[in-house]
Parts: sequence; C-alpha cells; structure tokens
Amino acid sequence: MATKKAAPTRSVRKARPNNVAPAPQPLVVIILAAGSGTRMKSALPKVLQPLAGRPLLQHVLNCARDLNPTAIHVVYGYGGEAVPQALAHEKVSWVLQAQQLGTGHAVMQAAPQLSADQRALILYGDVPLITTATLQALLAAAGRDEVGILTVDARDPSGYGRVVRNAAGRVQAIVEEKDASAKQRRLRECSTGVITLPVKRLTKWLRLLDNRNSQGEYYLTDLIALAVRDRVAVRALLAPDEAEVQGVNDRLQLAAAESTWRARQARKLLLDGVTLIDPTRVDVRGAVSVGEDVVIDVNVVLEGDVKLGDGVRIGPNCLIRNSQIAAGTQVFGHCFIDQAIIGPNCNIGPFARFRPKSVLAEQVHIGNFVEVKNTSIGAGSKSNHLTYLGDTTVGAGVNVGAGTITCNYDGANKWPTTIGDRAFIGSGSMLVAPVEIGAGATIGAGSTIVSNAPAEQLTLARTRQVSIAGWKRPVKRGT
Repeated sequence: MATKKAAPTRSVRKARPNNVAPAPQPLVVIILAAGSGTRMKSALPKVLQPLAGRPLLQHVLNCARDLNPTAIHVVYGYGGEAVPQALAHEKVSWVLQAQQLGTGHAVMQAAPQLSADQRALILYGDVPLITTATLQALLAAAGRDEVGILTVDARDPSGYGRVVRNAAGRVQAIVEEKDASAKQRRLRECSTGVITLPVKRLTKWLRLLDNRNSQGEYYLTDLIALAVRDRVAVRALLAPDEAEVQGVNDRLQLAAAESTWRARQARKLLLDGVTLIDPTRVDVRGAVSVGEDVVIDVNVVLEGDVKLGDGVRIGPNCLIRNSQIAAGTQVFGHCFIDQAIIGPNCNIGPFARFRPKSVLAEQVHIGNFVEVKNTSIGAGSKSNHLTYLGDTTVGAGVNVGAGTITCNYDGANKWPTTIGDRAFIGSGSMLVAPVEIGAGATIGAGSTIVSNAPAEQLTLARTRQVSIAGWKRPVKRGT
C-alpha cells in the first residue's frame, strides 16, 4: 500500500481577538511654566508663587505624577534657574525656553525629548487646581489616536480663546480673543489650553505653526485647526468646575485659588467625619489623616503631614506642622506644634510651643507659655507654666514647676539635661546642662543646679537672704 504523503505545514498567524485592546500608549506630560507673571508685581516667578504653602507649579506636578507618566518635562524661562532650583528635588526634565514666543513655541522646546509612540498631555504651571480625575476623563475621551481638549463654560470669557464648532457641534478651531470676530467673542465655551494628543501628530503639526497673528506668537491652540484639516477627531471635555481650570495671573486670582483650595480641604475633612466649628476658617496645607470624632476649632492651620487620632480636639488659632497627635489629646488655643509626636490623652496649652523632635508619652500636661524642643517627656509628667525644656529627657511622673529653664546652650554647643522618674523641680529653677536630676529628687524653688542632683534627696542652691536697713533706691540726677 502506498504511504499517504503528509500535507505541507503552513505558518498560520493568529488574528488578535476583537475584544483585546491595543497596548496603552506611554504618557508623557509637558508643563508650560515659562511665563513672567507681570501682573503679580513680584520678583518671584509666577509658578513659584505659594498656594497653600507650596508653589503653584508643585500642585501641578503632584497632579501630573498621579497619572503615572513615563516622563514629565517642565518648560521654564522667566526667572532663569530660580524655578528648577526651587524644585530641584523633583524628578523631571527641565527645558529652557530662552525667548517666550508663545505656547506653541514652548512645546517646540520639549519636542526633541518626545518619542513617536507616546501620548502627550500639556498642562500649565499656573493652573494649580486641576484634578487627576478630570485629566483621566480627558485622556479616556481622546482614545488612542484622537485629540482631546479641556474646555470650560466661562461666566466671563474675557481673555480666553473661544471654541468654534460647526453646525453639527464638532470642534473646528480655537480662536484667541485678540484674533476673534465679534460673533466669536460672544461664545462662552472657552479653551483651557489643556490638550492631549499622540506625539507623532504633535511633532508633525508643530512644524506647521506660524506666528501670523495679532500677538506675533506661535499658538498651541492652532493645532486644533490642523487636526480638523487632517480629519483627526477632536474630543472636547467640559471641565466640571470653572475654578478647577482657572489660571492664576494676579494676586486677586491667587486669593481666589486659596479660597477654593481651603473649601476643598474642608469638605474632605467633613466627609472624613471631622467636626469643623467653622469650615471657612480651617487652612489645610498638606496631607491630613484623622481618626473618629476629631474636633477642630476656628483659625487652625495644618501644614505638611499631620495625623490626628480618635477624639483629638484642636482649639482655636493653632498651627500644627508635620506632627502626630494621638487619641484623646486636647490642644487648647494658640499653640504652635512643629515636628512633634504627642501621645494619647495629653493636655496641651494654651499658648504652648513645640519645636522639632519633641516626643510626649501618654497623659502629659504641657501648660501655658511652655516651650519644648528636642525633648522627650515620660508618662504622666507635667510642666504647667512658663518653662523651657530643651535637649532634655524627662522621666515619668515628673513635676516641673513654673519658671524652670534648662540652660542647654553655652554659646557654642547644646548640652543635655536628664530628669529621672518622679522628680520634682521647684519653681524658678535653673538646670545648667549637662546635668542629671536623679529619680525621686526634689529641687528647691529658686535653685541654680550646676552639678548632678542625687536621687531621692532635696537639693538646694540658694544664697543666704539678706535685708539691708536704710538702703534707698537710686534716683535720676537733678530730681
């Protein structure tokens, strides 16, 4: 029987199923931050003006980073190296725009660092309230190969570029106000300048920009007309809140941005369960985490990384910076707490000051006009009045009387003081460091202690009291 010949093998390329999306494009963010901000009337570049204690540009960088881009390029110009120096800790690519010839020209400076397989998102260093959620929605609207623009329904469109649509409602162009017709100026849908598009299209269209307009600049917004010419769809997303896309160009707009920021942060605290006595008078300038039943009174400023445990109560007019306050602690009014760790069920203030590296255990009382610096204080200890504790280790159950000072500085170096458990420091005492007060020791009021005081003993350091009969106070000459 003849053997059947096997059919020749054929290389078969499997088609990709229709429901499998192509790999996402790498995202690159370009932030335009070269403007001078002349209306600020300040030597400080506009993007370094502070909002909630941080530069405007820092807010935009934080938002951009939440999108997980492969790279962030910041185009700077006015102020020279002041901008990259102020934000030297940021891992970004700094691109100099030596001459400010428009937004299109600014993006041209970053173009050589882009790759054709990327999608670009262009933001502005003076639009600090833009949110990650809005930008994610814009990127989703633009899809893979289309152009996305963020627009706004402006109550007062003055100064904005107008979004021009055709009869079918499709975006046709963005016309800058100085180049707009009277009819176009009546339009209320405006461009925010925020745009996303494939880099391969961006670099092509940048080469076609010209500066034949009223300002003699290269407008980034001219890319929209070029996209329409090339039959690339332009997807417009309306910003959910006009304040979110408001540029900051003068002190009035900066103050408005501060107000919006405060309202956002107060709303977040309220939704987290915090009682705010007046939500309009709480200023959050960082990241705050809270437990249950936290109460914050008026005019409280929270800066940096702040953690407040269950049942913490903060009185009025306090500033808390980069600190932790544990459950049940009450901070009375007018206290300044900086880089401190405060344990549970403590009473602080009023008018107390904590400088960096201060650590309190549970149930510590620090009263009015007490200053604590680089000091640890054990459980149940008290310093209720008019005291300075610097570079000190205080044990548990210690009472520090009013007017006590740890004399820790000799004019050149800082020296430590150690106070043992259950020690009692009488009022008006000077503890000249380096010095150690033993456990259970008592220091008589008005003593100046220059040597170690033994445990469980009374130590006095006073001169003999003398009264001089017939002594009279000096008087001014000629009286």
